[in-house]
Amino acid sequence: MGSVKDVVVIRQPKGNRTGLGDFFFSDRYSVFDYGIMPDLIDLKGKSLCMISAYFFEKIEDEGIKTHYLGLVSKGKVLRFDEVDEPTNVFRVKLVRVLNYEQIKKEKGNFLIPLEVIYRNSIPAGSSLLKRFQEGKIKPEDFGLKEIKAGMKLENPIIDFSTKIEDVDRYLTYSEAKEISGLKDDEFDELKRVALKINKMITTEVSKAGIENEDGKLEFAFDGRRNLMVVDAVGTPDECRFNFEGFEVSKEILRAYYRKTDWYEKLKVLKGKENWRELVGTPPKLNERVKSLSSKIYAALCNEITGKKFFDVPSLKEVVKEVREVL
Repeated sequence: MGSVKDVVVIRQPKGNRTGLGDFFFSDRYSVFDYGIMPDLIDLKGKSLCMISAYFFEKIEDEGIKTHYLGLVSKGKVLRFDEVDEPTNVFRVKLVRVLNYEQIKKEKGNFLIPLEVIYRNSIPAGSSLLKRFQEGKIKPEDFGLKEIKAGMKLENPIIDFSTKIEDVDRYLTYSEAKEISGLKDDEFDELKRVALKINKMITTEVSKAGIENEDGKLEFAFDGRRNLMVVDAVGTPDECRFNFEGFEVSKEILRAYYRKTDWYEKLKVLKGKENWRELVGTPPKLNERVKSLSSKIYAALCNEITGKKFFDVPSLKEVVKEVREVL
């Protein structure tokens, strides 16, 4: 299905009828839109699956529809609290993935082709900061007076990028509404629900001393054109988490690669025709970074969900070691 998740289709989505499938969270990882990287990170798939299931059930408690149906463990579909051992599989409703023109002709049962990004702050690595520095956006576009590194936003903002294009492309609100075929009230509802989910994730991770700086969400319409949250949610791959001033999301992997010659080539070539082939194979992670990445994912799962699924040190201990390496 993608760089880090696979899907087994049990029943294909057709017309206005949703399908059924299992999401398999792998130990693969991806950074900078490149695709599959050369290593596997032990425990990553199970960690992301359990965190996402935990948040999907929290979202449902808020009265918001999702495509999540339960964790798959020992041949059964179970709720989060019924699972004692971590699994890397959960069952979902499947929707159709249509192009921009098809979407405008259909009532429902399709993926809304947007990544919906919420931002609570503007850390140094934020794409919003980079776009501002390049003159592509203005603070007023988001109701802000200024955009600068390290800003904590008084109120969260919503940003949009494409979902079904080869390279993610950031969009204005009018562009996002146009390509998604959303009506005004549907577009407003999308933003409202995204902000509600952001607030819930922020509250939950703060219990573990984690700051939710930003994150992305994906949505679809069911067969009756009801909005529902899809894909994965609240994981360190979907969110930028900060613990005691240190990035504990996928940013740890990005930071490693930013120091390589491969990344310097990627900065120049990304977006050009056949850019992945031109950039070439990424270097492998060194063993210590790979091991620490595994511990970060597992420790985050333990601390966010409040259940010790993995026998790893506390997040505080792991972060202390990661600081020494990076």
